[in-house]
Amino acid sequence: MFKKLRTVIYHVSDLEKAKKWYQLITEVKPYFDEAYYVGFDIGGCELGLDPDFTGIRKGNQAICYWSVKHIDKCVKELEKQGAEIVEDVKAVGGGIQVAVVNDPFGNAIGLIEEP
Repeated sequence: MFKKLRTVIYHVSDLEKAKKWYQLITEVKPYFDEAYYVGFDIGGCELGLDPDFTGIRKGNQAICYWSVKHIDKCVKELEKQGAEIVEDVKAVGGGIQVAVVNDPFGNAIGLIEEP
């Protein structure tokens, strides 16, 4: 049924600030950049930024995990760029490590490093 992560959409209160922040941390420029939506193609997955909060409340019901190298460095860099650590790096078995941070806009970002 599920084949791969395709799109993650984060609702943000300041689209321009969020666009700059995600461009900085991903080192990817948006391929779609409009006043109502900004889209980044990151390794074949879409990261979307949406300023429309219609029907949306702060908080997350799900966490999408992004594959990273050097999770400790990644968490430190995200924190340096204004993210808040929700769950620090922890081993979950099989050499896999995970962490969760909140971006400056209140969205949870899951990180996963696999051996």
